Amino acid sequence: MYFLCLLLCKFIDKTAFVLFQQSHLNVLRYSDVCEQYPKSPKFDWLTKYQKNARGPGSLPLAAASAGKNIKRERSHTADSRGHKENKETSSSTEKTRGESVHENDHDKVKIEGRNELVRSSRHTVSNKAQILTMPQFGLRDNLIKCELLKKEDAYIYIEKFSFFLGTYNVNGQTPKESLRPWLGFMPQPPDFYCIGFQELDLSKEAFFFNDTPKEQEWMKAVFEGLHPDAKYALVKLVRLVGIMLLFYVKNEHAEHISEMEAETVGTGIMGRMGNKGAVAVRFRFHNSDICVVNSHLAAHVEEFERRNQDYKDICSRMLFRQLDSTLPPLTIMKHSIVLWLGDLNYRISDLEPDRVKELILKKDFETLYSYDQLKRQMDEDAVFVGFLEGEIDFQPTYKYDTGSDQWDTSEKCRVPAWCDRILWRGKTINQQHYQSHMMLRTSDHKPVSSLLEIGIKVVNEDNYKRVFEEIVRSLDKLENECIPSVSVSQREFYFKDVKFMQHRAETLTLHNDGQVPCQFEFIKKLDEPAYCKPWLTANPPKGFLAQGDSVDIDLEVFVNRSTAPELNSGQQELEDILILHLERGKDYFISVNGNYLPSCFGSPIHALCQLREPIQEMPRETISKLCTVSPSEVRSSDTEKALEIPKELWMMVDHLYRNSGKQEDLFQQPGLRSEFEEIRDCLDTGTLDSLPGSNHSVAEALLLFLDALPEPVVPFSQYQQCLDCSFNSSQCKMIISTLPQCHKNVFNYITAFLRELLKNSANNHLDVNILATIFAALLLRSPTKQDLTEKRKIKEFIQHFLVQESH
Repeated sequence: MYFLCLLLCKFIDKTAFVLFQQSHLNVLRYSDVCEQYPKSPKFDWLTKYQKNARGPGSLPLAAASAGKNIKRERSHTADSRGHKENKETSSSTEKTRGESVHENDHDKVKIEGRNELVRSSRHTVSNKAQILTMPQFGLRDNLIKCELLKKEDAYIYIEKFSFFLGTYNVNGQTPKESLRPWLGFMPQPPDFYCIGFQELDLSKEAFFFNDTPKEQEWMKAVFEGLHPDAKYALVKLVRLVGIMLLFYVKNEHAEHISEMEAETVGTGIMGRMGNKGAVAVRFRFHNSDICVVNSHLAAHVEEFERRNQDYKDICSRMLFRQLDSTLPPLTIMKHSIVLWLGDLNYRISDLEPDRVKELILKKDFETLYSYDQLKRQMDEDAVFVGFLEGEIDFQPTYKYDTGSDQWDTSEKCRVPAWCDRILWRGKTINQQHYQSHMMLRTSDHKPVSSLLEIGIKVVNEDNYKRVFEEIVRSLDKLENECIPSVSVSQREFYFKDVKFMQHRAETLTLHNDGQVPCQFEFIKKLDEPAYCKPWLTANPPKGFLAQGDSVDIDLEVFVNRSTAPELNSGQQELEDILILHLERGKDYFISVNGNYLPSCFGSPIHALCQLREPIQEMPRETISKLCTVSPSEVRSSDTEKALEIPKELWMMVDHLYRNSGKQEDLFQQPGLRSEFEEIRDCLDTGTLDSLPGSNHSVAEALLLFLDALPEPVVPFSQYQQCLDCSFNSSQCKMIISTLPQCHKNVFNYITAFLRELLKNSANNHLDVNILATIFAALLLRSPTKQDLTEKRKIKEFIQHFLVQESH
């Protein structure tokens, strides 16, 4: 048996080398590899924990295949933890300069189909790849990767490439002028174009349904504006409502791009709406991993803290899948090169408008820059830690009268500001220029561009082969019989007083105290769908540890709308046991416990109507009993004592009714997370007579309350009826009249409040279309995923109740 293993090892040495050559060394940085490991092998003997062991997967990246289309990605919403919802994808054909013609009737670009220049990001399964993922070789393969990364200097050289970065907030306008003065003014054509737009379309249709004809219009304008002395391929387009990123590359470089992924994060109301947020692409070029982000952060001078929060949300929630689906996703900061552009919306503060304009006339940008909010926040390490920005020697890019170079003359008379910015993070990056482009007058913003010269890691194949063979020979000396071993910092964790949507984390430290490297993974228990309960996450859930190394694993607890109902009712507790498995080693059992403080968020309407005291002052047995019965099972004597609507709902709506009738962007601009936590605590404990926080924070709390209801205001059982009669006002009202009394009261109360808001539409700029779309998704939730037709029908259903008394 020993000689058979030795023979297989020799065979795998050769096959592994072939695979590493074919994939052009598509591996992560050393620090990242030591937190991850390749696809999990089969553990047939683990049936005491798992019914079905995972099968082997493939590792190498596929070569380019002819005739495949570039993926165009769109997304509209994401939930509070960053998981994507309602993601719509469609195909668009890759475009190359010289292959477009105009149609006479519609003046649209017709793109000819062609072979894809960029490698497919799908896996290729081969016998060699399957051998590499066999249990006895998974660890060996990962160790080879680590050793190669440690000795990278021996086979890598740096080659410089030029990246053109551009950002333009187009204020919902259509292209009216050539973009060549912005995109193609340089003497030499750049190797890459990364072009970001914001506010591509400001229509309600684009905001709610993520569909806009302006995407094609601006794509055409960009295509025609690229540098005329080179041919470019469109590698990726990704859009979130009005935030769009276009990524072009010179044709000759396309074959060296791999591992292309695109993602979006909405940071609008409830952390889901896509009117604010970011889109991003990540890819590997030669042997460098690069991430490009285009973001549109919260507006208004006073909202710099909200912008800081948007930035942090984007960094934590923007997750890119890896080729090996068993590996944890990559965050933005896991890339060695990050390019960040967009309308960051940081303003100039603490200066009077006249003084700002005086400094601009004097071109004293250095003094003016000292009052820039982004500079101040970066100096305090509040945002963009580790990023650099070039010297700003151009006048502010916002806000102008559309079609001119004149500062804003509207009633609001916005103070000029450098809203549109370009930053970078990484080594061997030199900026060649950073400027605005005053000659473009389509928007109330001016476009900005930056040309970066970036040193890219390129592999010397001969040197790589030599280093690889040296590593393989040294591995032959390892003893196969050595058993991996780790020490753990602690085996029991307790999370005290966990609250709804409150992130909590404790650190578990693993130290490899054995004689060989080891791979670890948290594995599933018998008959359970995942390695942990849905309110718990281990980050990273798997990894690789070299001999003597340590890794910190964050055990994170987060109760959201999905997990709160069963915790409120007592059907679930904060109790779990994690099984930490070492490949070819033993298992370690980690106990995670805690106590959850019940909340009105995630509690049923009928239960809250029975509670006259704050929920955290009630006995757990009472809460559990009320939460586990249906509205029809509540006794008539209890109904007589019940409140007509939940007091928590009344407090939020009453606060908004009294304070926010004329508030602009209500239910569209997010509040602050810290203020939501204060509002939640106030509702759950009754410690304050009035709600803290801004109108926007209270409005968002109301939406989160409705979204977290286990049974929506219109029960799931009547959802289909509502769809069927959405066109008929009388039938819609008939359905509402049949709802359980407490649900009917809530529905009528909320719609009456919305009608009051519409009476102030001249000041708050709300209309029936906006409110119907936002509240339809909450009052009339689908038991399954909604399609576009259903969304339109439930919106129509709610509209009947908003217009009936607005005449």
